[in-house]
Amino acid sequence: MYMKKISILLLMTAFLYPVTAIFAQCKLISGDVSVLKGQPVINLQYDYSKMAVGKFKNADDYVADRTADMNKKKPGDGDRWAEAWKNDRTSKFQPTFEKNLNEVVGKFNVSCKENASDAKYTLIIRTTFTEPGYNIGITRQNAWIKVEVDLIETANPGTVLASMIMKREDSVNMMGYDYDTGTRIQSAYDRAGDNLGDFLVKNVFKK
Repeated sequence: MYMKKISILLLMTAFLYPVTAIFAQCKLISGDVSVLKGQPVINLQYDYSKMAVGKFKNADDYVADRTADMNKKKPGDGDRWAEAWKNDRTSKFQPTFEKNLNEVVGKFNVSCKENASDAKYTLIIRTTFTEPGYNIGITRQNAWIKVEVDLIETANPGTVLASMIMKREDSVNMMGYDYDTGTRIQSAYDRAGDNLGDFLVKNVFKK
């Protein structure tokens, strides 16, 4: 009976997971992105300043709580984890996001990159929620992120020309090899880059 229940659960997961992937997409919520037509370079800017994490409304509270908990179990582990949590943004999340985004828009001779200050337009990639997920061997949960994207003119950052949203970008099922928090979250940015690229191609570059 136990094995039968496990089999049913795995079967349900196999059917439900693709549904999540189908609905994980970028949507325009205001404004117009057509000004990007003909732009060879688009600047990228990342913002985590208003990000909630799991049950914590503030990412700093999450980091402080987990750091203390891990240090209590093994001194130093929490501090190392906290450093990796911060560094993963520039070493894993952003490079993966940019790589996938550019693989899509690059087919139209467009390049999206951070610190392209000479680009006329900027996309602000604002992560507003992160679910780190977990993998403890016998059970696991995908990581996922919520991302809002604002389009601004680089020289006039106070005016938002368009806003987009990716409500839920899930990590890819890594067949159990996603024990590291950063790796799970990186996978979510992998998808986010693809989906923003697809949105821009459909709404700007293919028109």
